This record gives sequence, C-alpha cells and structure tokens, in this order.
Amino acid sequence: MNLLNYMEQHPHPIKLPNNPNYHVRWNEALKGFEINLENGKLLYIENFLQKKNTTKNQILNYFLKNDSHEWQTSNWKEMSTQEFSQIKFKNIAWKHEKIKLYGKELYVPRYSAWYGDEGKSYTYSCLTINPNRWNEGLLQLKKKIEEVVNTNFNSVLLNWYRDGEDYMGWHSDDEKELGLNPIIASVNFGASRRFLLRRKDDEKIKVEIPLKHNTLLVMKGELQHFWKHAVPKEAKVKEHRVNLTFRVIKN
Repeated sequence: MNLLNYMEQHPHPIKLPNNPNYHVRWNEALKGFEINLENGKLLYIENFLQKKNTTKNQILNYFLKNDSHEWQTSNWKEMSTQEFSQIKFKNIAWKHEKIKLYGKELYVPRYSAWYGDEGKSYTYSCLTINPNRWNEGLLQLKKKIEEVVNTNFNSVLLNWYRDGEDYMGWHSDDEKELGLNPIIASVNFGASRRFLLRRKDDEKIKVEIPLKHNTLLVMKGELQHFWKHAVPKEAKVKEHRVNLTFRVIKN
C-alpha cells in the first residue's frame, strides 16, 4: 500500500508542529494512532470500547446516577457545596475538592473522585486524597485498558466536567508518587473536549488532540518532564464529560 492510500484509510484529527520529529503512525493491532513527539509518546484510540452499550447516556448514567437528582437536567453549576455533599451517588463517590493556589484555597472547576489500591494516596496542589475502594465497573474498565497498555495500574483519578466552563489548567503529571517517566492512560466519556500539550521550554510548540466520547489517550515516555497539558474552557460545550486517568502510584 502506498503512503497516499494508507493516509486515506487512516486519517487522523491530531494537530502537530510542522517538524519531521513529530509524526503519527497507525497501529493496526491496537486500532489506534501512535504519536511521536520530541521527548514523549502518545497512543490515541478513537473507539476504545467495542460494545453496543457504549452510548454517551448509558456510560454517563453509570458514573452520575444518584438517589435524588436527575443528572441530565439538574443545575449542577448553581448547586451549593453543602447540597452536593448530601447527594448519594450510586457508583462513584464524587467530591468538590479545594486546592491551594497562590496562597488561596479555591474549589477546583470540576468534581472529582480517587479510587485505588489500599494506601495509594495522591498529592497535588497541596491536596492529599486517599483512595476509595475499587468497584466492579472501574475494575472492568481498568482490565480492558491494561490489556492495551500492558501496564498494571493501581489507581485512577476521575474528573466530572459539568459543561465547557469546567476545565483543567496547564500542568504536568510529574508528582514524585508517579515515579520516572510515568505511563498514564486517560479514557473519556461524554462531551468532546480539546486536549492541548505545549513544551515547557518553548510554549509556542503545541499539540492539539480532540478527546471524543469513548476515546483512550495514553501518555508515556519522557512526556511529563518536558510537556504540560490542559483541557481549556469551551463555552459552546453544554454536555457533561467524565474523564478517568489511570496511574501507577509508587509510594
């Protein structure tokens, strides 16, 4: 197969710098794209779960179902922290966490939850979170990701973006608990959001990847040491998004 036919059969939506050191290769076995960056590698699979029950509402219902509020119609952005803390979610123990930023305590612009093996705590932005016990749904998803990534993960951070105004600022997953060159697998359900990367030593060098519903993105190699990533605000996005980043805590 010549290069033109190959690219026609496997087009990708990834925006890379115009540089030969940045390139994309289709992996037929994994049905995904391997992305090579300077000082980092990514794996991007657009249609990760190959089952019928993977529609947005079916999967989001698993993560957001609770005993008192309709997750699709409730005004989550106007809900007080006290009211939210009283809601009993069926599968995920969501919280509205506070972090310290420039000496001030602020609520993060999203809800979150931390699950993992016993003792696998995680610290970021002066916030230490202890893991909830794995449930069957998370374990099943973890197993499927481990089969692709060939890594045994012991924890997962879940983030619930209520709409496009919720976001993730520029950062690197380089906490000491993650060790050298961590492998982080990020799976996305619900609204499609832009995922941006930029080099730490030259912020003009950027990569953009659309994280759609049922997309798996794996970050590996030296990426966390040389790059930052973010999920910026998108005012036009009105749908919910749940993102899970599976990690290996080494403490």
